[in-house]
Amino acid sequence: MPIPDDHKVSLRVAGMDYAGWKDVRISAGIERQARDFSLSVAWRWDGQAVDLPIKQGAKTEVRIGQDLVLTGWVFATPISHTPDAITRGITGRSLTADLVDCSAVNQPGQWRKQSVQQVVQALTQPFGLKVISQVPETAALVDHSIEPGETVFDSIDRLLTLSRLLSTDDAQGNVLIVEPGSAGRAVDAIVVGENVLEGSAPLDFSQLMSEYRVVGQKSGTDESFAESTNEVAASVTDPRATRYRPLLIQQQGQLTSQLARERVNWERGSRVGKALTTTYKVQGWRQSNGQLWVHNQLVQVKDPVIGFDREMLITAVEYVLDDNGTVAMLTVAPPEAVLPEPQDPHKARKLKKGGKADNFEYLLPADWDKQ
Repeated sequence: MPIPDDHKVSLRVAGMDYAGWKDVRISAGIERQARDFSLSVAWRWDGQAVDLPIKQGAKTEVRIGQDLVLTGWVFATPISHTPDAITRGITGRSLTADLVDCSAVNQPGQWRKQSVQQVVQALTQPFGLKVISQVPETAALVDHSIEPGETVFDSIDRLLTLSRLLSTDDAQGNVLIVEPGSAGRAVDAIVVGENVLEGSAPLDFSQLMSEYRVVGQKSGTDESFAESTNEVAASVTDPRATRYRPLLIQQQGQLTSQLARERVNWERGSRVGKALTTTYKVQGWRQSNGQLWVHNQLVQVKDPVIGFDREMLITAVEYVLDDNGTVAMLTVAPPEAVLPEPQDPHKARKLKKGGKADNFEYLLPADWDKQ
């Protein structure tokens, strides 16, 4: 079956476009700092080597049709051959991959009274990467320090956790500071019986706890320096756990009472959300309006087999081309799987009245259907 023009993948290196790939995998996700790609093509062996003049370390752009989906570096150029055929491949990752692989060695490695965006920009500055924020500038921080041996992404991720934000990348290879759903809404719904080829949900609740407690420290002042004023703690219970299962978290860095409360709510909401994470295979890479499926968009999911009838978040997307054609692998989850509400999402939780609820409504906040 011929591939439509808007599904054809091209790789641009040094101003040259390479197309005709037979196997394609391009993946991105809201919890990943760097998207990646893997492309390959096979030729029949006729006694002459097939040259593909692309070297490791080359800067590249990957497009689907006219849409840029990745700007990054070539990391590998795998080759395999048999007596009948030779296969050449190209794999690579976003420009932001260096933040995942490389250590944070900024000097000095400490920042005071700066916003999250300012600290992230300082951490990424040695790599020449641009930082774009989809959320308003955050309030000033008390302190952030690099921990010995941690990567740049680890330091950024640790910084953002208490601010309920995430760091990912965009198609241009920029660092992107986001919150769940900040990329908007998908045009199409994911509907079993219409556009879903396969669905899979482990429904693993093994990490659900009955109580979450966070303990940490805050700096004292000239007026308050006793141990009682330096220790900060918060706790929250979860009635959805059917037996006693406590979890104590020792929070590193400066901690306030508000941040402690937000952290315990983050643990509770995130763990339930991850238990409901589901993967769907849909035909094609584009929605009915021609736009690509992309991560960090809200999408309506209707799946009577698993039991969903709700709005969820696309947390990851993988575009796949193989002998069976083009499919998109969409990972969806409740938004709290990657980021919680700042307030307690279960304080006034109640089930919908009237109409048909899905099988897992009792696990989510009361306002999940009021986006």
